[in-house]
Amino acid sequence: MSVRRLAEVQPESFAFKPATLKDARRWMANFPAGRQQSAVIAILWLVQKQEGWVSEPAIRATAELLSMPVIRVLEIATFYTMFMLEPVGTHALVQVCGTTPCQLRGSEGLLEVCKRKIGPRDHRSADGKFYWQEVECMGACANAPMAAINDYYYEDLTPQSFEKLLDDFAAGKKRKPGSAIGRQGSAPEGGPIALTDPALYDGSRGKKLKIPNLPQKTSAKEQA
Repeated sequence: MSVRRLAEVQPESFAFKPATLKDARRWMANFPAGRQQSAVIAILWLVQKQEGWVSEPAIRATAELLSMPVIRVLEIATFYTMFMLEPVGTHALVQVCGTTPCQLRGSEGLLEVCKRKIGPRDHRSADGKFYWQEVECMGACANAPMAAINDYYYEDLTPQSFEKLLDDFAAGKKRKPGSAIGRQGSAPEGGPIALTDPALYDGSRGKKLKIPNLPQKTSAKEQA
């Protein structure tokens, strides 16, 4: 596992917004008295949703809220790669899957698009709109290659469709997540090839099926 460190430049302070603090206390209430520290991952995630990343002052504020040693919260924030430890793009955090299934389906082309349009990986773009990184499998292998942008998956990408996707994010346009080729879930390209007749699964055939009256079971005494 690679070493994950906090960003060299840190904000002077951090404060929970009222809505974030309300959600944090709701998570804390899910656990028995004395076990509120179990909400630490959820609260760090709320911090990231508020700020876009997890800073050192935010780690201290989370530790204070949960009455935890700061080092324990720091251990969690630096262990889980879901937590970003430096500022990310204002428009998009782009995570391109580079694991074998996506690589075999052309993820290297997506990585080249990121290098060309955004810049070096694990850094913000010059305009501050984007931040990108290569990640391990995100479980969408059937729809490879894919990338996660902010909270959603974009699948069945090509370098051309991926570049258009980034351009739309740069322009502030919203794009519907999912397959770029209109695939339904993980169905085969071109549409489903099994269970194409709704009668096979909608129960209509069962309604027409006549079940004969079966003979009643008799006890051993009756048989005698």
